[in-house]
Amino acid sequence: MNFNFTLRKKDGTSNARLGRISTPHGDITTPIFMPVGTQGTVKGLLPETVRDLGAEIILANTYHLYLRPGHDLVRTFGGLHQFINWPRPILTDSGGFQVYSLGALRKISEEGVAFQSHIDGSRHFISPETAIEIQEALGADIMMCFDECTPYPADFDYARTSLDLTNRWARRCREAHTNTRQALFGIVQGGTYHELRRRGIDELTSIGFEGYALGGLSVGEPKDLMLEIVEATAPLLPAEQPRYLMGVGTPEDIVDCVHHGIDMFDCVLPTRNGRNGMLFTNEGKVVIKHARYRNDESPLDSTCDCYTCRNYSRAYLRHLFVAKEILGVVLNTIHNVRYFLRLMEQIREAIRHDAYGAFRDRFKKQASDRTE
Repeated sequence: MNFNFTLRKKDGTSNARLGRISTPHGDITTPIFMPVGTQGTVKGLLPETVRDLGAEIILANTYHLYLRPGHDLVRTFGGLHQFINWPRPILTDSGGFQVYSLGALRKISEEGVAFQSHIDGSRHFISPETAIEIQEALGADIMMCFDECTPYPADFDYARTSLDLTNRWARRCREAHTNTRQALFGIVQGGTYHELRRRGIDELTSIGFEGYALGGLSVGEPKDLMLEIVEATAPLLPAEQPRYLMGVGTPEDIVDCVHHGIDMFDCVLPTRNGRNGMLFTNEGKVVIKHARYRNDESPLDSTCDCYTCRNYSRAYLRHLFVAKEILGVVLNTIHNVRYFLRLMEQIREAIRHDAYGAFRDRFKKQASDRTE
């Protein structure tokens, strides 16, 4: 196995952890945020730009790449790293969440999921074995087990049945996994029920994976409930392996969940919000289309070291957005991605100095002051 996780330090004031993941395509320092490259690209950015912003790993989407251009084609190019010109690590999700989001276009059975393509309506079937086959063809450094993403709300019986299916699929994924250069993570489901989450962890750890993810969160449940589940569940995950919270989240969510011992995060917010003109700064969110920025000569964030903040004013960014110029999307995305990656750098620095509790308190107070 060409994958290894080293727990380098635990913060003395919280459950925050500092670690290092080693993969065939390089090392990753944790806690880490993974920019989302759904279709083999972080929208609006060159791969070199993503690298220069500080990204050590990106996430790509199994479902979308299976439908277009197809994993067999990607395999002929030597895998996703070569196909998209990204030499650093890649994590691929299993497609479970995307199939879940298809709603009426999919049908779940013991064998897998039959669904219609959102692109052209063509019919497809993905089983746990197929999900592993696709991800091995893509050549991801970290692959995810195929799971059923439990919706919210879900009653106990549904959540239990969903968990049982996910865990049976996890065992099939483990058995189908053949490429030892690629790590495989199990996904803990169980909805919002503590008892089911604990059982999910027990069953997955008995199978054995290189890392573990919490799935089925940030799917519509109240934020307080999401944080409650993370706080109760994260400490039960193996301490010697990475802990990944899928699809989360906002800067505030990340800061809170690092406190509870989560190591890995991904979310579309930096790129999606960049395209929509909503920008993250240390002074709060900036909606760049607002007229108040029309004559604003100041940088977007005076504390930020990104290319956008070093070279352009808020007035220019507003002009680009209102004029619907592509450059506006690019500059906004550069800043938002850098904001998230810089936040992770600050988080890691605080853990190094046993100061994460104070860092979190300060961050939450600043966020609270901005909303009052």
